[in-house]
Amino acid sequence: MPDISLIVIGAGVLGLVIGSFLNVVIHRYPKMLEQQWAVEVASYQGQEAPQGPTYNLMTPRSACPHCGHQIKWYENIPVLSFLVLRAKCASCGTGISWRYPLIELATAGLFAGCVWRWGLTPSAGVWAVFSAMLLTMATIDWDTTLLPDDLTLPLVWLGLCASALGWIQLPLEQALWGAVVGYMSLWSIYWLFKLATGKEGMGYGDFKLFAALGAWLGWQALPAVILMAAIIGSAVGIAMKFNQSLREGRYVPFGPFLALGGFTALAVGADRMLEWVGF
Repeated sequence: MPDISLIVIGAGVLGLVIGSFLNVVIHRYPKMLEQQWAVEVASYQGQEAPQGPTYNLMTPRSACPHCGHQIKWYENIPVLSFLVLRAKCASCGTGISWRYPLIELATAGLFAGCVWRWGLTPSAGVWAVFSAMLLTMATIDWDTTLLPDDLTLPLVWLGLCASALGWIQLPLEQALWGAVVGYMSLWSIYWLFKLATGKEGMGYGDFKLFAALGAWLGWQALPAVILMAAIIGSAVGIAMKFNQSLREGRYVPFGPFLALGGFTALAVGADRMLEWVGF
C-alpha cells in the first residue's frame, strides 16, 4: 500500500488537471446553453436555426480571446504555464485572469483533502466529484446567474445514489428528505416573497442546488448552510452596493454562497457552523 502522503499528492495533481478542465466548462458551458436556446427559439418561431462553427467543450481548441492565438499544450499546463508566461498571452501579451490558476489550485486542494480524509475509497471519489461540481456551479452562477439543470439535477441523484451505496455516511432516508426539504424550503420562500413583493428573489436553480446539498449533507445540515449563505451573501451584497459594483438589476447570485455553506458544512460540520452564527 503506497504511503498516504503520496496518494494525497497524487490526488492533488489529478485535481490540478481536473481544475483545468473545469475552467473550460465554466467558460464554455454557458455559451453552449445560449446557442442551444437560440436554436430552440428559432424552431419555436418557425425560423431557420442559426448556423455557426461547432462549439462545445472540446471544439474549437483553446485560444486567446484577444488575438486568437491557439494555446499550445505546453502553454496549458495547470498553474505552471501561468507562472512561466507571467500571466500573459505568449503571443499578444494580454493579461490572463488569475482565476484560472485559482480554480486549478482550489480543485487540487479539494481532491487532496478528500483523499486525506477518506483515503483511497469510493467515499473520497464521490466527495471529490461533489466538490468539483459545486465549485463549477458556484463560479458559473457568479458569472451568469445560471445554475444549469445539467449540473444541479445530476448532483441530486448522485448524492442519493452515493447514500444508497453507502459511499457517504448518510442514511438514504435522511438524504431523500434532505433533497425534499432543500427544494421545498427555498421554493416556499420564493413564492412567499413573490406574492408579497411581485418580484423574484431567487431562481429555480437555487432550489435545485439546495436540494443537492440536502441529498449529500442531510436535512439537519440545511439550516446551518442557509444561515451562513444568507449572512455572507447579505454582507457581500451590501459591500457591492457601497462600492457601486452591483450588476444590472442590482442582483447578487445566491448559488456561490450556498456552495460556500455546503463546503463549510462538509469541512467542519453543521453544529459548529450554527455556533459560529450564534445558534
